[in-house]
Amino acid sequence: MTYDLPELHDTIEGLRAAVRQRRGEGHRIAFVATMGALHAGHVELVRRARTLAETVIVSIFVNPLQFGPTEDLDRYPRTLDADLAALAGLADLVFAPAVTEMYPGGESETRVTAGPVASLYEGASRPGHFDGMLTVVAKLFGIVDPDVAIFGQKDAQQVFLVGRMVRDLNFPLSIAVVDTVRESNGLALSSRNRYLDAEQREAALALSAALAAGATAAVGGPQAVLDAARAVIDAEPAVRLDYLDVVDPETFRPAGADHHGPASIIVAARVGSTRLIDNERITLP
Repeated sequence: MTYDLPELHDTIEGLRAAVRQRRGEGHRIAFVATMGALHAGHVELVRRARTLAETVIVSIFVNPLQFGPTEDLDRYPRTLDADLAALAGLADLVFAPAVTEMYPGGESETRVTAGPVASLYEGASRPGHFDGMLTVVAKLFGIVDPDVAIFGQKDAQQVFLVGRMVRDLNFPLSIAVVDTVRESNGLALSSRNRYLDAEQREAALALSAALAAGATAAVGGPQAVLDAARAVIDAEPAVRLDYLDVVDPETFRPAGADHHGPASIIVAARVGSTRLIDNERITLP
């Protein structure tokens, strides 16, 4: 069966006009923000969006504000034609602006500040990343005006910060979170997985294996979780650990020794030159 490609817009005014038309037809709007290079994890977000609204909008924009000077902005894959094909029959509208459309005067001087949590974990490794991410997400919310926005649990710190921004700045929308989509061997799907060769892909399985080991050790508390997870990482010499921690999902700060209830194990590591992240939600008794 052949599905129609989504309607493509590359200007803010064009997208807004399309949204006004859909609103005039009484449609609820669901929105998925992406940087393209879509994989099955992104598609799952769009599938969830399809269940939540009559109109589904996907943005494809590689946002320069969230890349540091030594990061892979130029290397990041741009695959618009393949992305549109992946969205056929799922998304109604795709917003794929040029950088000059989103930032016509150069990089925006007005930024959303992510606060102290932005200096932890991903923020410690990627200074300024979360300010750039929240700034573009806020811009996209203003352009798309969605009723609900869908994000993936794999980017746990991003999900936390976006949710807090929505609450703090009173955006009139709700956030839906989709569980991490994994390959059959447990590797979390990521656009950066394409950079891994066969040996590196095998080594990268240490991340999900470490999370599974930590979850099994949850009965012993946060330190037992960390010890079990770190042992798995340490046993794989091709994996260079960036961070590993257990955090309180209400604050995204380290869970204390006396923490009980929901928690998340978070990990980031390099395999070769590729940086990967993953996480697992657990319950500490």
